[in-house]
Amino acid sequence: MRTRPADRTDAPAAHGLDIGSIHVDTPVELAPMAGITNRAFRHLAREHGRGIYMCEMITTRALVERRPETMRLITFDPDEHPRSVQLYGVDPHTVGEAVRMIVAEDLADHIDLNFGCPVPKVTRKGGGAALPWKRDLFEAIVRTAVRAAGPLPVTIKMRTGIDANHLTFERAAKTARDAGVSAVALHGRTAAQHYSGHADWSAIARLRELLPDVTVLGNGDIWSAEDAIRMVRATGVDGVVVGRGCLGRPWLFQDLEQAFAQYEADPTRPAYAYQPAQPSLREVGEILLRHARLLVDFYDDELHGCRDVRKHVAWYFKGYPVGGELRHRMAMVSSLAELEDLVGRLDPTVGYPGRDAEGPRGRAGTPKRPHLPEHWLDSDTLDPAQRADLLEAELDVSGG
Repeated sequence: MRTRPADRTDAPAAHGLDIGSIHVDTPVELAPMAGITNRAFRHLAREHGRGIYMCEMITTRALVERRPETMRLITFDPDEHPRSVQLYGVDPHTVGEAVRMIVAEDLADHIDLNFGCPVPKVTRKGGGAALPWKRDLFEAIVRTAVRAAGPLPVTIKMRTGIDANHLTFERAAKTARDAGVSAVALHGRTAAQHYSGHADWSAIARLRELLPDVTVLGNGDIWSAEDAIRMVRATGVDGVVVGRGCLGRPWLFQDLEQAFAQYEADPTRPAYAYQPAQPSLREVGEILLRHARLLVDFYDDELHGCRDVRKHVAWYFKGYPVGGELRHRMAMVSSLAELEDLVGRLDPTVGYPGRDAEGPRGRAGTPKRPHLPEHWLDSDTLDPAQRADLLEAELDVSGG
């Protein structure tokens, strides 16, 4: 059950978001999502609203080795600012190399460190949400990154812990603050929860209290602009991180921009009069087609781009009466011409379906026992064997 604190009377109006020297007018950050937040999706999101838009997670070893797919993932539009990249790494030396490479080659304006990924392929290697348990390793990675980044702001994103018996967020947050990070984002779930149940907003409020002089962002169960405002009011955070809530809904960033503008104008107002985006069926189809064109440009390959957009079809048309055959054909599309034809068949008279199109999206799953390295929880510091295993582990997680 979600624990939500009562609205804080001291919750400030956000007045934009500051991450080190970076300022954005809307206190919203797009969470990095593998296979989703590439340059094409970020472009689409930026067309709808302002914020910080994070690229997909970049593995530090793959970056320093300049693997072709990784170098594609770290590309940005010429007008994209800030250029925000999230790094994953389990070896302080490699993390430092990756950060120095980003600074020397001007690849990004902002570096975020991933300590929140709950997927087994990452945690079984000691990375993601498993890593903050090892306090010496966590501190070494964060301090190395901050030192190597120089003027670039470094932030971290983490979960509350591995499971209810192994919470790490308070200790890790203090360590990150002392190391000089510019912001801390907390997803109010443990790794064991994965994406199931409800996010614990009271943990986010606790983090805000622990770090009064550091920018704090809250993550978890932001499905609408109303949710975002409720989180800020309830926890006092400086901004929100949006992940699954924007899948198939890039117009959510328009809602967030409008809602935060009204909140900043009058934070005591209990309700907000902005008009949420309510696209018709045909309008959703046109946005899907726009997304596909951007993907084709990103991959410089029409078939690859069309294959990539297939996974977005169900999210875009959640709640809309598309029809099984048409929906299936869109999920098998192989060319832009084919998709254009299918979008043209969508009934232009069908409007926004209301609640059926809203709420949670993406797979929530069920709580799972985290996959961890052997004897990981026996001690909160690394032993020599675990340190050696971590160096090998980066090679396995790097992917492309």
